[in-house]
Amino acid sequence: MSVAVTLGREPITVEQFVAVARHGARVEFDTVYVDRVHKSRALVERFLAENRPVYGVTTGFGDNVTEVIDPADAERLQRNIVRSHAVSVGEPLPVEVVRAVALMELVGLGEGFSGIRLETLELIRRMLNSGVTPYVPGEGSVGYLAPEAHMALVLLGEGRAWYGGELLPGAEALARIGERPARLACKEGLSLTNGTHSVTAIAVLAVHDAGIAATTADVAASLSVQALKGTVRAYDARIQARKRHPEQAAVAENLRRLTGSSAICAEFVDHRLQDSLSLRAVPQMHGGAKRALAQAREVVVEELHSVGDNPVVHPEEEGEDGVALSGANCDSTYVGIQADTMVNAMTVLAKISERRTDRMVNSNFSELPAFLVREPGLNSGYMIAQYTAAALTMELRNLAVPASADNVTTSANQEDTVGNAYLAALKAYRATRKLAYVIAVELMCAVQALDLLAPLAPSPAAEALRARVRETVPTVDEDRVFHTDIEHIAELVRSGEVLEVVEGMVGALHR
Repeated sequence: MSVAVTLGREPITVEQFVAVARHGARVEFDTVYVDRVHKSRALVERFLAENRPVYGVTTGFGDNVTEVIDPADAERLQRNIVRSHAVSVGEPLPVEVVRAVALMELVGLGEGFSGIRLETLELIRRMLNSGVTPYVPGEGSVGYLAPEAHMALVLLGEGRAWYGGELLPGAEALARIGERPARLACKEGLSLTNGTHSVTAIAVLAVHDAGIAATTADVAASLSVQALKGTVRAYDARIQARKRHPEQAAVAENLRRLTGSSAICAEFVDHRLQDSLSLRAVPQMHGGAKRALAQAREVVVEELHSVGDNPVVHPEEEGEDGVALSGANCDSTYVGIQADTMVNAMTVLAKISERRTDRMVNSNFSELPAFLVREPGLNSGYMIAQYTAAALTMELRNLAVPASADNVTTSANQEDTVGNAYLAALKAYRATRKLAYVIAVELMCAVQALDLLAPLAPSPAAEALRARVRETVPTVDEDRVFHTDIEHIAELVRSGEVLEVVEGMVGALHR
């Protein structure tokens, strides 16, 4: 388990966020966090005491509802918001995604502009730290509300939650960690269901994983260019300097370092005048995808450090004693557009990876045994593994249809345009897994091809990675079940271990 992540004084990083959501790092609040939450809550209490007309606090909930409610009904309103909004359906979100959303609630609501009580945030924090994870159906959200409501149900002792591998009623899950159901005060049900929490949380996981996959794609390409007797002249720094894209030059430098001291590259540097685009255009194609992913990460991090609530509870200023400002910070179009762009970029990385894999299994191009097995015909070798990469690439192309451009009106036409960023973010998250598999298939084939090229030696970086892969994936002499091999290598990709191995030989790569 990672060290604790403390919220309050410093902005949380992507890596810290993933440490909590995926690896179980504990969350703590510092005094700065506690102080600003208390101050924001005091304003909401004042609004309630004065019976000011504030959306979702002293008025009914819904964009067309403006009637001021009796203060005695404030708690009932918040409970009703949670119950009525828990309407997402289908397969549950993965545990790490739900944990990410819970963490995003702590980050966003803890900025001090939402008016939620510290006691409520503390309960979410203790649930995270104790491993209580709400069961959240993952389908049917236009951007927020429904999945978050299923999470908030557990705070009330309702709904269901995972604990210790068991799916339990919400109240029982809380009892297992010594907690009692909460009673939501005014504004809290609205704050817990509103905003960009789920979209941003999912997108943070996606940008993290996409970044690892994109750099690992450079590594896979470096093995493939050696396996296919490609010329490294295409990566000459002088070629890259004629383009004004720093990512292209960075990818080319990665490739030069990863193929450095390769006997195979030295032997075949003049084997062809120029190679297919899937080899010689790696700096251009990978670089273009990386530029898009870098921009996406920048925007997602901006949203991670933003306040996505509505209304925003703004503190006291000269001439006023605090105000609730209704607007549309709950819209997540920024993240939705970037999530769509991420899927497009990952599809580009997948399509060029799959083409390199295809060339390796095709003896007409590879000049190696058909399907990378010494006795083709009797053995299918990696013939069908290439099918897997091809199918995953087609699935990615399907996901690349932009979600953020779509629209269906909601809330009696008051919300006449919706971001649909929840779907975009989920597609990006799912795309990272598909891309990891495509890269894993390429690495699997490239390592086998390097075995077949022996005694010619690959680069030290390629040899170190080949040795690591061979610890769990033996050389293929005859057919076996390759599913397990792909899963092993895909985990090396997702965990970042592929990068750790090669960077141990050549130093940190350009990301």
